[in-house]
Amino acid sequence: MILKRLDTYIIKKFLGTYLFTIVLIISIAVVFDINEKLDKFLSKDAPLKAIVFDYYLNFIPYFVNLFSQLFTFIAVIFFTSKLADNSEIIAMMSSRVSFNRLMRPYMISAAIIAAGTFLLNSYVIPPANVTRINFEDKYVKPRKTDYGSNIQIQVEPGVVAYINRYDNTNKTGYRFSLERYEGKTLRSRLTAQTVRYVSDYTWKIRDYTIRNFDGMHETFFKGAEKDSIIPFQPSDFLISRYDSEQMTTPKLKEYIDRQKKRGVANITQFEVEYYQRYAMIAASFILTSIGLSLASKKVKGGMGLHLGLGLLFSFSYIFFMKVSATFAISGQASPLVAVWIPNILYAIIAVILYKRAPK
Repeated sequence: MILKRLDTYIIKKFLGTYLFTIVLIISIAVVFDINEKLDKFLSKDAPLKAIVFDYYLNFIPYFVNLFSQLFTFIAVIFFTSKLADNSEIIAMMSSRVSFNRLMRPYMISAAIIAAGTFLLNSYVIPPANVTRINFEDKYVKPRKTDYGSNIQIQVEPGVVAYINRYDNTNKTGYRFSLERYEGKTLRSRLTAQTVRYVSDYTWKIRDYTIRNFDGMHETFFKGAEKDSIIPFQPSDFLISRYDSEQMTTPKLKEYIDRQKKRGVANITQFEVEYYQRYAMIAASFILTSIGLSLASKKVKGGMGLHLGLGLLFSFSYIFFMKVSATFAISGQASPLVAVWIPNILYAIIAVILYKRAPK
């Protein structure tokens, strides 16, 4: 596809306004965040280098990704309203440029933003979130889950582990058991007073007893300490809502599939995060279409009216996105359906506004 001068002009306007909007809003957000957290930084003696490079250098891409839809929508509304006020859109349509033809550079720009957002969200921001969240744990507010109780997990088919209490500060679990089944028949059972995670699925088992069952025959072993490879680790059961933000998309999918096989129930937040990364791609096109349809008509209220409507639509979209995610977490809808509810609703609005837009 060959880009015409009109396409290049609109794409430059779109992406330029998008970047300007990000810089403007991010500057305000950083100032407010510094004002909110300054006391905590000072009280915990956070180094200036860590504040700048570990926190804010990673906070900015996280914030941009979080409100990507807002930046896209404001950018479309802002520069399209300016085009309409300057009668440039009227001139384009007078030159036999149809509304469908006018949408092409907008959709190209939306595709560039959607692709960039997805790549950042999938591969760049998760590692950055690890550094940012570690900084917040140390200097702002602890977010990690360090304790668990009554943990039961299927580590592999037919093998079930149980830990009465686990303390992640010393990587130690108490009153541990590991049971192996063939069908519904118990074949062996290991119990131990403590079990400590070493690394790479290696656990150090202390004060253990092993009972093997073969029909009516039973063998019995006791020991003081042994190392054992058990295919699970603390991150499989010490689940925090922030863990999903620290995984790349392939790792997130792998984690969800593994936890489902193990019968772990509380992974809804991970599924919501996974589906939202793909839903944001469609959101870029939907909100761009709504913004163009709204702002392409020259009205008496001018840019102010368009910006007001744009902010209303963008914030309401973010609000519905957060509300619909709670439907999945509460079990009222599947994560896939819950995540796509805002896109479906606003796609209908986009079609209505498109039909009413000046042709």
